[in-house]
Amino acid sequence: MLGVFPRFSASETTTRYTPLAEYLRERLNRKIVLVTSKDFQSFWRGIEERRYDIVQYNQYHYIRSAKSYQVIAHNKEFGKSTLAGALYVRKDSGITSLAQLRGRTVLFGGGEDAMISYIAPVYMIMQAGLRKDEFTSQFAINPLNSVIGVYRKQADAAGSGDIVIGQPAIKSAINPDELTALAVSEQLLHLPWAVKRTMSAQLREAIQSSLVDLENTETGRAVLKATLLTGIGRAEDKDYDPHRRMVRLVMGHL
Repeated sequence: MLGVFPRFSASETTTRYTPLAEYLRERLNRKIVLVTSKDFQSFWRGIEERRYDIVQYNQYHYIRSAKSYQVIAHNKEFGKSTLAGALYVRKDSGITSLAQLRGRTVLFGGGEDAMISYIAPVYMIMQAGLRKDEFTSQFAINPLNSVIGVYRKQADAAGSGDIVIGQPAIKSAINPDELTALAVSEQLLHLPWAVKRTMSAQLREAIQSSLVDLENTETGRAVLKATLLTGIGRAEDKDYDPHRRMVRLVMGHL
């Protein structure tokens, strides 16, 4: 079973990832069933029950499930293998330091399990000396909406990713020149792909090479285009140690 975390609706996930499932079926000569979830709760239940043999999810999901799953690869999106958390404010807000967020409202893109748009921005705020109860956390449905919300003065700062500000959907909705990055985290390896730890080494390596090879063939590049990826690179557990450091401070656990 191939599980994909619900960044998109179940129907859109099916459309985008069916070509990948079919590609893996041909490469591995095995039945591959694509499993979609209507929400994060049902998706996470599938992780806890070890329902998926192969899974794509966010960095925090992997860290939480690393006893049961082994990371083998990472996404490349917009030509990059990494991304960073960022905090955006309006240029006319008068906010020039993280310490000034004390008593203010921060609008984060996604929920508390969002690695890049919640955990990384909160980590930066806490590193600046603030406790989580010293600012008000609110949540937008996604990182784009958090940035748009701050532009419209619905909050004082937006927790998002460093690439969001340059996306066409943002430029068509607001004037990003009126916003500025208050802080940007270190670059973090992108979304992971993992397999069950009980899987044979032979099959694990076959899956890994199949994913990594995608960008090397015309057929593979068409599969990547459907999933909105520009490639998939190799990854190992230690690549997610910087993420663990952030999770440990922000969430108080691993």
